[in-house]
Amino acid sequence: MSQKIMGVKASTGIAIGKVFLLANPELEIKMTPIEEPLAEIKRFQVALEKAKADLQGIAQHVEAEMGPDKVDIFKAHLLVLEDPELVDSVQSKIEQERVNAESALNEVASGFILVFEQMDNEYMKERAADIRDVTKRVMSYLLGVEFATPANLTEEVIIVAEDLTPSDTAQLDRRYVKGFVTDIGGRTSHSAIMARSLEIPAVVGTRDITRVARSSSTIILDGHEGIVILDPSEEEIAAYQRKKADDDAQKAELVKLVQQKTVTSDDHHVELAANIGSPQDLVGVLTNGAEGVGLFRTEFLYMGRDQFPTEEEQFQAYKQVLEQMEGKPVVIRTLDIGGDKHLSYLDMPEELNPFLGFRAIRLCLDNQDLFRTQLRALLLASVFGNLKIMFPMIATLEEFQQAKAILVEEKKGLQESGVAVSEQIEVGIMIEIPAAAMMADQLADEVDFFSIGTNDLIQYTMAADRMNERVAYLYQPYHPAVLRMIHLVIKAAHAKGKWVGMCGEMAGDPIAIPILLGMGLDEFSMSAASILPARKLLGRMSREEAAKHTNTVLTMSSSKQVEEFVRRTFEPINN
Repeated sequence: MSQKIMGVKASTGIAIGKVFLLANPELEIKMTPIEEPLAEIKRFQVALEKAKADLQGIAQHVEAEMGPDKVDIFKAHLLVLEDPELVDSVQSKIEQERVNAESALNEVASGFILVFEQMDNEYMKERAADIRDVTKRVMSYLLGVEFATPANLTEEVIIVAEDLTPSDTAQLDRRYVKGFVTDIGGRTSHSAIMARSLEIPAVVGTRDITRVARSSSTIILDGHEGIVILDPSEEEIAAYQRKKADDDAQKAELVKLVQQKTVTSDDHHVELAANIGSPQDLVGVLTNGAEGVGLFRTEFLYMGRDQFPTEEEQFQAYKQVLEQMEGKPVVIRTLDIGGDKHLSYLDMPEELNPFLGFRAIRLCLDNQDLFRTQLRALLLASVFGNLKIMFPMIATLEEFQQAKAILVEEKKGLQESGVAVSEQIEVGIMIEIPAAAMMADQLADEVDFFSIGTNDLIQYTMAADRMNERVAYLYQPYHPAVLRMIHLVIKAAHAKGKWVGMCGEMAGDPIAIPILLGMGLDEFSMSAASILPARKLLGRMSREEAAKHTNTVLTMSSSKQVEEFVRRTFEPINN
């Protein structure tokens, strides 16, 4: 009998396939005396080589699919397996104490992990996680237990997991991964954003999908409605095959819009841009006809490695994006680490509330060597395209002025050294803190543009952690308080002749689009997969008509009331 489970619709689309359960079992390790230590050492060495081969294969796949900047974490794992202190200690224990390889490895690895976990340095603490990960892989071979990894897939599947980490998503092969479902997460969690970037359907926040799903059983994933069906009946499969065929037909129609500009029915042009995390994401940007990059999340250049990217590495990444966009605007956000994004090699203090803590521009202003390296790389790349630089997490005018002064200082230094730098670089900020939204009129005097980051603006306005399922009901993009703040920002910017974009997930939301159009938003930046549906929707709407409803929406009392009004008033969103 089929079982229907509801979750959060994270990425649209329909997928039907086999479950690939990305949940590694707890490994039961027992100490057993042995009589042939040399044979046991050989067994350990075989497991070690199999684990190395796994990691080398993953590294090669990731490098080919995602670029060389994404493989450092796997190289670090390989170094752990080749560490003579670890390997020799295990072999000595087997030989001297005549115990089985599993218990010897467990005891030695546990000792190393304990030492690293007790260190004050955050980078060294992360080495404990590396040892735990790689020794678990070796242990799985010793125990004959399959180690689940999405990197070695050879058939089409739907991944079911508690959550997907950045290293998990780095390994996903779009030929075989047709969608994924997770226990935890919300629409703006890392896994949800990655699903939209990869253009595969996803449902997150189901709470217990890993507990009830069985490996290799059939599953239906409906990313439009946030529905998952386990062990579906033949009738359900047939019904969803028809829905998928309709979906595919609609996508084929949308492809016709790739080369078109985004123009409303009353001939008003708005810019549809894409959010990216690396140069590799440009494939989706270009194939979906984006008119620019509205957000390049540069922190992904820093993640999945064991040291900071060099100035040259960053320059090459920024240059590649600017060149491939061929003069279209590219908004590159400076490093936004903190909150839910961490670097293993950056020693940061433990915080009770990291989303409100030492992150983004606050961290960069306090670590100016790190900040200046990135700014120089950006300035060097600026001559290769239409670069706009954006500072995240600005709360005060003084923060922006300090960041801008450092940028100007670095620009002057390069020019005095005879290095060419573009004179057309616009400098703006993300509006994601309510204080910045309320002071938008004064900030607009200093900046060239605003980009509204709704993912954080909503959670800060509603005091609701967007990663917490218990308060997910408070993450309300259409709440009148959020809409009033957005409207305030757009009015303040336009009064000073500055343009306003939006790079949060709300920008691609069909319910939000007519509201934002009516408010006069200039640029909508979203996941590449959302661009063509948004272009179609905007082409069927009149900006003048949408603007007539702005005041009505702003005087409503609830998110539900706003949504119902939009669905009644703007017919194109229902078709």
